Order: sequence, then structure tokens, then C-alpha cells
Amino acid sequence: MTLEELKDLVIEKLKTIYDPEIPVNVYDLGLIYDVQITLNKEVVILMTLTAPNCPEAEYIPVNIEQEVRNIPEITNCKVIITFDPPWDPSNLNEDISLLLDIL
Repeated sequence: MTLEELKDLVIEKLKTIYDPEIPVNVYDLGLIYDVQITLNKEVVILMTLTAPNCPEAEYIPVNIEQEVRNIPEITNCKVIITFDPPWDPSNLNEDISLLLDIL
């Protein structure tokens, strides 16, 4: 499996992980800024949260790391949280935005 195929697999996994407060997965919610995979098949995910004081701030990154590590080809996963730039509703996937009537 190529690194690009593996990245697609990681993104599909991210689409199964939901923010408990919003009925949208973390990828379509726009919380994931970057997904990098090393030659050793270690994943580094740069993400944000909807707010710095998000009550799920401890739960979501740990859940992501655990779920991505469950992909057989992945050797490790690390999530890095950033608030630069801060999340805003324009980060939403367009289809989800329409669904939530935010536009």
C-alpha cells in the first residue's frame, strides 16, 4: 500500500470519529488541518477544536490516536492540537454546512 493510499485510509477512519457535541465527524467538521505519514507508517495529525475551552478537548485527540492506531498498517499515531488558525464554521465541508444550514 502506498503512503497516499494509507493517507486515504486514515482520512476514512477520521470520518468515523464524531465530535460528541456536534453530529458531524471530525474530518468534515474541518477540525483536521493536516495528515502526514512517515516512511515508517507513523501518522501525525494536526488538528484544532471548535473552541479552546472545548469540553471534549481531552477525549477527541485520544480517540483519534486510538482509532488510527487500529489500522493494521499504521505503526503509531500522534495528534497535535493547534488553535492557529482558530476553527470557524467556514471550515465545515460544504455539504455538511448546507445540512446544518450554516451558510
